[in-house]
Amino acid sequence: MAVSRRALICGGFTVTAVGALGATIPITAGAAGEQAPKAAARPTIHGCDEWGARPPNATIDVLNHKPTYIVVHHTAGANSSDLSLAHAFQISRDIQDFHMDGRGWIDTGQQLTNSRGGHVTEGRHRSVEILDGGTRHVMGANVANHNSEVIGIENEGLYSTVNVTQQLWDSLVRLVAYIASQYGVPTANIKGHRDFNSTECPGEVLYGRLPELRAAVGGVLGQPVTQPLTWPLLKPGATGAKVLAAQHLLRARGANVPLDGVFGASTFAAVRQLATGHGVAYEPCYASRTADESGYIGSTTWPLLVRSVRAGDSSHDAQAARVLLTSRGERTTRDVLVDTATWQRLLS
Repeated sequence: MAVSRRALICGGFTVTAVGALGATIPITAGAAGEQAPKAAARPTIHGCDEWGARPPNATIDVLNHKPTYIVVHHTAGANSSDLSLAHAFQISRDIQDFHMDGRGWIDTGQQLTNSRGGHVTEGRHRSVEILDGGTRHVMGANVANHNSEVIGIENEGLYSTVNVTQQLWDSLVRLVAYIASQYGVPTANIKGHRDFNSTECPGEVLYGRLPELRAAVGGVLGQPVTQPLTWPLLKPGATGAKVLAAQHLLRARGANVPLDGVFGASTFAAVRQLATGHGVAYEPCYASRTADESGYIGSTTWPLLVRSVRAGDSSHDAQAARVLLTSRGERTTRDVLVDTATWQRLLS
C-alpha cells in the first residue's frame, strides 16, 4: 500500500542507520597472523532497477573521495506491520516520488533505505555501484550543508517513542558495518541526522541506540569503539538542568526568557530568533512537516550559546555552567574553566 507524502522521509539533509549488538553478521578475517581490521560481508541490497525506480532527472554527481560519515535517519512515517519485500519496494518508490515531485530533487535524496522488514534498497542511482568500489562517493541530498561528506540511510518508520523492529536493526548493523568497512569509516563517525542539523531525526529512541550501533559495528570489524561527545537536542516539553542552563545562556545573549527549566513557547521563540540572527538556515527533518523544529536547540544552536567562562563568575554564562556542574555532582569553584569541550561534556 502506498505511503502518504507526509510519512515518507526525514530527508532534505541527512542519512544514516543503526544496528544491533545481538545481530549475527558474517565477517571475513584478514590473513593469518595479521591484526588488520576485519572486512564485513556485503549484505543484500536491492538496486534501483529491482524496485522500479524512475530515471534521475539529471546526471548523478559522483565525488572523487570517500564519505567521512555514515548518517542514520528515520522516514518519520507510519510504523507499518508489513515486513514484506514488496512493501519495501513500494516505500522506495513513494520516497522517490516525493523527493522528485515534492522536493524537486533529481532523484531520491538518500543513498540507501532500510525497511522495517530488514530489506535494504538502493536510494539514489549508482549508490550501490560506487559503494562497492569503495573509493568514491555518490552525492546525495539528506544532510543540509554536509552532503559531500555523508552517506545516508533512511530507516522506515517513526522512532520518537517506539523502538525499531529486530529485522530493521539487524540489517542496519550489517549495512553500516559494510559501509564502514568499504570506506574505512571509524565508529566515532557513525552519526545521526541531528548531529548535523537541529532536528529530532532519527528519533529519540533510534538516536539513543547509536552507541549500541557503534559498538556492534566495532565488534564486527574488530575495531576500537569510540563514543563521541554530541550536543543534546532540546525541544518544547523538555525540562531539567539542561533546559535551565540553556535559558541562562539565552539570557546571556540578550533574550528575555524565564529561568524555570521548562522548554516553553518563549524559549522556543528566543532560540529561533538567535538562529535567525546568526544566519543559521532552518534545516529540519523534512519528513516531519507537522512539527516546527525552527526553535529546537541542537547541533547548530549550542555553538551560538556557549562561551568559555569561569564557574565562579557572576554572569548568566557562569550560572549556566554551575547548573550543569551541580547536576553532575562536580565542583563549581571559581577556578573551574568551562570551555567548549567542557560544555559539550556537561551537556552530553
